[in-house]
Amino acid sequence: MSPLEALTSSATSPLAGARDSAAASEPIITITPAAHAELVKLRDEEPDADKFGLRLALASAPGEDFRYDLSFDEYLTAAFTDEVRTHDGLKVIIPGNDLELLQGATLDYNDNQGLVIRNPNRPAAPSVEGLTSDDALSAEIEAMITGEVNPALAAHGGFVSYVGHDGEGTAYLTMGGGCHGCSMSKMTMLDGVQTMLSEAIEGVQRVKDLTDHATGENPFYS
Repeated sequence: MSPLEALTSSATSPLAGARDSAAASEPIITITPAAHAELVKLRDEEPDADKFGLRLALASAPGEDFRYDLSFDEYLTAAFTDEVRTHDGLKVIIPGNDLELLQGATLDYNDNQGLVIRNPNRPAAPSVEGLTSDDALSAEIEAMITGEVNPALAAHGGFVSYVGHDGEGTAYLTMGGGCHGCSMSKMTMLDGVQTMLSEAIEGVQRVKDLTDHATGENPFYS
């Protein structure tokens, strides 16, 4: 299995050259020297390697921990909405829809893990029909999560994201990072997060965890 396959799972319009040049001073991601060398080696194994760039996209859905799709594509055929940057001769293509959630990420490489992405962003919360997420109670819950809940979970490498509430006292959340897939994450949610929110916010009586913990094979990878 190649390093690209291990991470997983096109490219620029004819105007990409001008667009890439104009944005050259504004990188979207950082590529370490080790990752750059590995990617160039893999790219050069492709026929007509000079036509190919690395396409980096999100393969995960909102509410899931980040998963990534890395592949080589002809950068001159990328969609107009894609963003293209040149990293020391290596073209990197990022879909416009993924730009915000990949901004500031670092692509690294080591012999043990292969290609690794360190992403400072958090996955977008899923959209669940019937829940409210834009009222005063939601603002209060989100402030509590940002100011107190997530700082407490940070020591365990985890975080929660607010999805919405049902108007009947239940707040719906997802858990990510070190909490996703962790055998203790359900207890953390029920005994920790629920207690913090219900004691501080009158409109919250209980929380419901929407995380699919069964997918957390490697909860510390993000």
